[in-house]
Amino acid sequence: MKIEWQGIMPAVTTKFTSDDQLDLNMFGANIKAQLKAGVHGIILGGSLGEASTLMAEEKNILIRETRRLADGKVPVVMTIAEQATRIAIEAAQSAEKHGADALMVLPPMRYKSTDFETITYFKEIAKNSSLPIMIYNNPVDYKIEVTPEMFEQLLVHDNIEAVKESTRDITNIGRLRNRFGERLKILCGVDTLALESLLIGADGWVAGLVCAFPAETVAIYALAKQGRTEEAIALYRWFLPLLELDISPQLVQNIKLAEVATGIGTEYVRRPRLPLQGEERQRVQGIIAKALKSRPTIPNF
Repeated sequence: MKIEWQGIMPAVTTKFTSDDQLDLNMFGANIKAQLKAGVHGIILGGSLGEASTLMAEEKNILIRETRRLADGKVPVVMTIAEQATRIAIEAAQSAEKHGADALMVLPPMRYKSTDFETITYFKEIAKNSSLPIMIYNNPVDYKIEVTPEMFEQLLVHDNIEAVKESTRDITNIGRLRNRFGERLKILCGVDTLALESLLIGADGWVAGLVCAFPAETVAIYALAKQGRTEEAIALYRWFLPLLELDISPQLVQNIKLAEVATGIGTEYVRRPRLPLQGEERQRVQGIIAKALKSRPTIPNF
């Protein structure tokens, strides 16, 4: 299925059972909720999806199951986050074999590669896959920035089509758009900067709290793109305390607690992660409870 790189693309969580197996029943319930809300794609195996703890075959199962559930309605994107170029290429080819429609590719893991090494890494993956690629640009968490000058070299590959922009420098959206026009699609990757990014021209939003609140997330995108700014801002301000749960080292635990509260997830995480404890757990549950108590009516759009 052709991907447009626009709209709301949930970076979905991976659901586990109490005995640490994939929970495809709850995973399916969440995916169905995303589709019902009108999301524009599904991204698997990202940081929020606990990719570093997943076995290769588990990733393949998730691709096949998501493809079955999506039934051609939206594209399925698999994340590539590996330490070695050869392994990343193998993962990309495996994702394509099992039905992924596109890839989100992170820079090399653990090793802080130079600009030249980073460019070469991305190019090798692009050369060895026919799938469309979105580069994940997140120097805050991964210590490697993909600059506009680096994108100039990367875009010689036609299948490098988009960027998940997570530098936290919102002016970078303008820089990229001015330099590359529509050649490079831009999706915001930071929940707390999403509306601002959409209003200055981002094509979409790779979202986290959408996992628990799909309808509200899709509504913000739609209202922003329809020019209904005041309505979008009102909904976004209600959402903001929840969105801040995404910019935390414990984002997985936070968002899974929110999924439990909205009935489309479980709290189980894979070790070394553990469920939140004590005061921090109470704090996060308080934010979620307050948001649910004041949950607004979504405008028609």
